[in-house]
Amino acid sequence: MEKGLIHLYTGEGKGKTTAAVGLAVRAAGAGKRVLFLQFMKGRDTGELHALDKLPGIEILRSEKDFGFYFQMTEEQKKELTRIHNGLLERALERTMAGEADVIVLDEVTYPLNWKLLDEALLKRLLSRTDNKPYFPEIICTGRDPQEWLLDCADYVTRMECVRHPFDRGIGAREGIEY
Repeated sequence: MEKGLIHLYTGEGKGKTTAAVGLAVRAAGAGKRVLFLQFMKGRDTGELHALDKLPGIEILRSEKDFGFYFQMTEEQKKELTRIHNGLLERALERTMAGEADVIVLDEVTYPLNWKLLDEALLKRLLSRTDNKPYFPEIICTGRDPQEWLLDCADYVTRMECVRHPFDRGIGAREGIEY
């Protein structure tokens, strides 16, 4: 099989995770093996229940909800960093073993920017020249990607927020925003 490409869904608009979920569903429907990693998310979300029911999709994420970054203690940040690095290591192991056709790195830009994951490990996973026997399709999501991440992506899609109900005081709704 040919080498996969790297996608980046970014921007201030809604829909980055939703687009990644859509691609994961499409890939699973075509018989591909999907590894769906979530960073910075520990709370229950609707997409998890749907993805969990689909054959061919494996979800890896923190079992613990740490809340928002600005609310975390230094100890919580250290613990979450260990969890994030563990997720990356498992994705790299699965890549080296040729066990994933598609890897989603949902919300990966945040822990990268906040130093809550090992940047070198992420670069190794995204490297096409790391003697990998197989290179899967990789999808990254999140706001404010670092320049090197923009440079290595084959697809870059920016979601633009034109209007959002939050600006009118309407909070996140189950099944719609989470």
